[in-house]
This record gives sequence, structure tokens and C-alpha cells, in this order.
Amino acid sequence: MSSPERGTVHRDFRPATKALVGAQVVVSNVVGAAIVLGLAGYVLPTQSLVDDLEDALDRNLFAFGLYLAIAVVVGLVWGWSWIRVPPAPAADAGEEQWQRHRRLARSAVLSAPVRITVIQGVPWLVAVVLFVAINAPFSLTVALTVGCVVALGGIATVAVGYRLTELTLRREVARVLAEDPPNKRGLLPGVAARSLGAWVLGTGVPLLGIALAAAASLLFDDYYTVPQLGWVVLVLAAVALAVGFLLTALTSTSVAAPVMAVRRAQRRVQEGDLDATVEVSDPTELGMLQAGFNDMAAGLRERDRLRELFGRQVGQEVARAAMEGDIELGGEVREVAVLFVDLVGSTEMALDRPPHEVVGVLNRFFGEVVDVVESHCGWINKFEGDAALAVFGAPNEMHDPAAAALAAARALADRLDGLEPAAGIGVSAGPTVAGNIGDARRYEYTVIGDPVNEAARLCDVAKSLDGLVAASGAAIDRAGADEAGQWTEVDVLRLRGRGRPTHVHAPCDRVGPASAEAVS
Repeated sequence: MSSPERGTVHRDFRPATKALVGAQVVVSNVVGAAIVLGLAGYVLPTQSLVDDLEDALDRNLFAFGLYLAIAVVVGLVWGWSWIRVPPAPAADAGEEQWQRHRRLARSAVLSAPVRITVIQGVPWLVAVVLFVAINAPFSLTVALTVGCVVALGGIATVAVGYRLTELTLRREVARVLAEDPPNKRGLLPGVAARSLGAWVLGTGVPLLGIALAAAASLLFDDYYTVPQLGWVVLVLAAVALAVGFLLTALTSTSVAAPVMAVRRAQRRVQEGDLDATVEVSDPTELGMLQAGFNDMAAGLRERDRLRELFGRQVGQEVARAAMEGDIELGGEVREVAVLFVDLVGSTEMALDRPPHEVVGVLNRFFGEVVDVVESHCGWINKFEGDAALAVFGAPNEMHDPAAAALAAARALADRLDGLEPAAGIGVSAGPTVAGNIGDARRYEYTVIGDPVNEAARLCDVAKSLDGLVAASGAAIDRAGADEAGQWTEVDVLRLRGRGRPTHVHAPCDRVGPASAEAVS
């Protein structure tokens, strides 16, 4: 059994990332603990309810310092071990082991913010129990007050730490999601939960603290004086404003950043840059939005590539018409002009030259043909070996297709002068059937009618003319006066397969001694 590619192995977090996350967690929790200590020990009127105030302060400060140091060390060790990505199995391990490793590694990275939140929350929960137990012997009211303050402070601190961790690990998450895009299974809190959580934890919890302080002042008349209650409300309101603003700012950033990235990429697509992609950096529905945009852009690139290839095969006009409407077999009568161009002596060239050289000659020849035909708003219907058939007036209608075809023939003759081997050019015009010919499983857009046959015959005639260009009287009669004046009649021939004679014309500037002969 072959092992997966090593490129799909999820790497562990970078040491710098772990260090940054650890620093953020330690700083946020130390600051939160200090605020809680100040509120419980000096802002709230708990000192008046304790008989032996000095002993109570000593015990609380000693427990605070010792527990904080232990909690920081235990949290760092626990965090570094719990969010570690498991090592990859041996190179010769089975497919099942590799798939299990991928699942575990992906889960370790995506669930890291939640795991770190648990690592932060457990010490705060223990602290509630610890400080209630320390202060219960002095006063049950003080113990409950301290417990509520520690609990509310821990909730706010852990919430801020979660948002900081989530933003710090965004690059690591993006690295994993680049290989395994997010899906509906196992989503972390999404947009709605983040917005609601930001209000509950950043505003609701601090306001609950103010409400509890007000309730305590009503239940215990001797617990607060009016100035004390004012200071308590003022300090708690300031903390609520600071924590609420910080948590709301972090939450809005975590939501807005992925959306703005998609919006910037969308603007690039609107401007024609289909290579625009978005870094998938969120494991929730925001990440699904980013991954969905990338899938859409990939689909647009594939569609554009197919359209380009399709256009190269059948012509841009036909491709555009096919993509804008339903394809149906059949056709319609259209007034068109047809230009047929064919190399002279291509059979001998194929015998005398190596294949790659023949292909090079044909590609240069067809390059000139395509340039001239497209510059005159024509369409290359098909390449036939060493010949090409160009149509003017289908699939897009033209004001004067005959004049365009005649002008293209003269320009092409000038471009092909000196080219070896030479090429004959025939032009005709008239009504044809233009449409999709074939079967529902395989068809092509083409034109069928007498002008096509006549142009092919005139191409053979042109090979025997000095100017190598021949046009039918039908094309001259349908062209405007300006273009028709550029041509002169050089012969009247009965072409092979046709019952009526054809008036052969050649460009005035390319007419030499009469050399045209009827083609039997």
C-alpha cells in the first residue's frame, strides 16, 4: 500500500506562534487577575465586614501570588502539550494511519483556540472555589462577593483571551485549511454566535457585576454608603466599557477580515483578474465563504479556458453565439461572402520537406490568413489541410460582407507576396444556409451553398493568374461601389460542376497578361 504524499502532512505550530500565544494568554490573565484583586480587595466595601482585616488581606495576597504563579506555569505546560500536533507516522505506514494522523492534526490546529480557552478557564474556576474557601471563615458575605467577582472577571478575561488566540492562530489555521477546506461538520462558533457572545461576555457580564453591586446595596443597608456605591458603579462601568470595547473590536475584526478579503478578491474578478484567490483562514461559515469564492473563481477560470479553447476551435463569434443561446441543429438562409485560400504545390512540399518543417510553413501561412480575415471582421470556418475557408456575414450579420471579403482578399494577397509556396485566393458571394450541421452528439457551425463551391473553384483558377486572386461577378455585384471599383473582369469561365459561366475578376493592381484558362 502506497503512503500519501509528504506534502499533505500537517506540521506542528511554529515555536514563534506558540510563544506569542503563551505571552498573550499570560498577560491577559495577569491583568485580569490584578483587576479582580483590586475590585475585591479595595473597591468593594468588603473590608468593613471582616473583623481581622490584616489577617484576611495577608491570606488573600499570599494565595493570590502563589496561585497565580502556579496557574501560569501549569497553564503553559498544559497548553504546550495539549495543542501540539501529533507527529506524522513512519513513511511506510498504512493509508489508514496516515488518514488518522491527518484528522488528528487538523483537529489539533482548528480546535486550538477552544483548547486554550479551556486551559484558561479551569484555573479561574479553581480560583473561585479557592478564594471562597479562604474568605468563608471571615465572612460568608465577603466569600460570596469575592467568588462572584472572580467568576465574572474570569469570564471576561477568558473571552478576551479566546479572541486574541483566534486572531494569532489565523495563519496556522489558514495553512491547514489550504489543504482541507472547512465543511459543515464540527463548525466552531460562527458569525451569529460570535456577535451574541461578544455582547454577552463583553457587555452583559460587566453589567451583571454592576447589577449585583446594586442588589447588594439594597439587601444590606449597612453594606454600602452612598459614596462607596458611587465608586463601585463608576469603577465597574469603566471596566465594562474597556472590556466591552476590546471584545467587540476583536470580534468584529475576526468577522470583518474574512469578508473584506472576499470583497477585495471579488473586485479583482470584476476587473477581469480571474486568478484572484482568498486565503481560507476561518474554520466557520466564514471559511466556507472564502473556500466557496475560491471554488467559484476556479470555475470561472476553467470556463474562461474552455471558452478560449472553444473559440480557437470554432471561432470567437461562433463560440460567443453558442454560449449566449441554445444550440439547435439546422440553419437559416444568410447572405454571405466566402473567401477560399489554398497553397500552390503543397503536395510536392510535403514530399520534399520533413514533417516539422511542413507544419511550420502551414502555421505561418494560416497565421497570415487569420490576421487578415479577423481584421476585416470575417470568420475562419475551417482549415482543410493546406487550405482555409473564411466566411463574412455569418454568424454575425454584416452591412456589406462582399466588400469585406474582397478587401480581405486583396490585403491577404499583399501579405502573402513572396511567401513560398504561393497561395491562390478565390472569393464568391450569395445566399447560403448557415447553421449547425451534424448530429446532436457531434456538430459544427458552417455554411453550405453555391458560393462556397464557387469560391473553391475560383481558388484553383487564381493559381493560374498572375495576381493569384480571383473573384466572382456575384461578389463584385454585391459589393459597394468603392470596393467594386478596385476590381476588373479578366475572363468568363465555365467552372467545373457549374452549369452557368462565371465572370472572373481580379484586383486592378494585380492584373498582368491574360493567362487564365478554363478549369475543366
